[in-house]
Order: sequence, then structure tokens, then C-alpha cells
Amino acid sequence: MTNTETLRRKFMAQGLRQSELAADPYQQFENWYQQTMESDLPEPTAMSLATVDANGQPWQRMVLLKMFDEDGFVFFTNFSSRKAGHIDNNSRVSLLFPWHPMGRQVKVTGQAEKISTAESLKYFSSRPRGSQIGAWASRQSNVINSRALLDTMFEQVKNKFVKGEIPLPDFWGGYRIKADSLEFWQARDNRLHDCFFYQHDDIGQWKISRLEP
Repeated sequence: MTNTETLRRKFMAQGLRQSELAADPYQQFENWYQQTMESDLPEPTAMSLATVDANGQPWQRMVLLKMFDEDGFVFFTNFSSRKAGHIDNNSRVSLLFPWHPMGRQVKVTGQAEKISTAESLKYFSSRPRGSQIGAWASRQSNVINSRALLDTMFEQVKNKFVKGEIPLPDFWGGYRIKADSLEFWQARDNRLHDCFFYQHDDIGQWKISRLEP
């Protein structure tokens, strides 16, 4: 077997039991996330973000998870991007973590809201300088005539901020998705997968249900 096949078979054989689940889904996510990071998978923080436009058309794209805690999952983007426009119109979104080499998926539904400017600045300041310049240079999701024009815009911004720190663009920052449901899916033999669904009950507590695969 390849290393990927060995890894997948390992977690498939272990399965997923309700007695082993954390009572809090964010803790359960932390447990799986740490196992994913330790497994040295490519792009372990990549997640599919689904939004809906004003016409009811769903859209998906891959974004990177930059931080998470009991308050939600955070990614960053240009506020003039297509996804940001969708969120402004309808803040209900979903996430999917496709950890296929481990035979796992995590699905999240919830509401997206902008994080504070201070939080965005803290993350922006930690980015490589080239990425900071790129955030200023790209008018994300806007039509552009050529790659050469994009490269020219990058050089112009680079020259503008040749000295000193690069400031946080006022059109760039983070969104936090506060979950109201999380689904943990573990592949098993014969397509009889283990799937557990966390959802808030009427008093705001997390209820765990096993779903048929």
C-alpha cells in the first residue's frame, strides 16, 4: 500500500464511536485537526466555503482556515470579492474540510461575520511581505485584461511601500463562521460509514446524533 492508503485504512479500521466523541464539537474538531496536522497531509487547512448569491445560486471555493476556537472558524479575504458580496447579502454559509487521505470529512453550517479590525491587523502583520503587497494589488474577483497588468499593479504597490511596514488595507480582513451544526464523517468498509451530527438544541446545548451513511 502507499502511505496514503495505509493512513486511510488505519482510520477506517478505528472507526468513530459516540462514546469517544468530545461533548463540544469544537474540541472534537481540535482533536481531528491535530491528527490531520500530524499526518503531514497537503494543505490540511484548506476548506471549501459555500455561499449563495442574490439569485439563490450556490457558489463554492477553497479558502484557508487561519484560526479557530469556540467562537468559530476564521478565514481572510478582500471585502470586494465575490464571496464577501454574497456574505453581505446572506451571511448563512457552509464549510467542508476534505481530509480524504484519512477517510474523513467535517461539514459545518453557520453564520459568517467580520472579525474586528484589530484581529485582522494582527494576522495581516504576520503575513509574508509579498502576501501583504498582493492583498493591496489585487481587486479580488474583478475582471482584469492580462497577467501583465496584475504584475504591474504588484510592482506599483511594492514601490509605494518600499520603506517601513505595510498598513492593513481597509478593504481586507477576516470573517468568522460561528457554527450551529457540525458533522463528523469517518469512512468505513462496505460504505457503512460513521457519521455524527452536532446541533444546538432549544436551550443552546450541543446534541449529538448518529446519522445513517
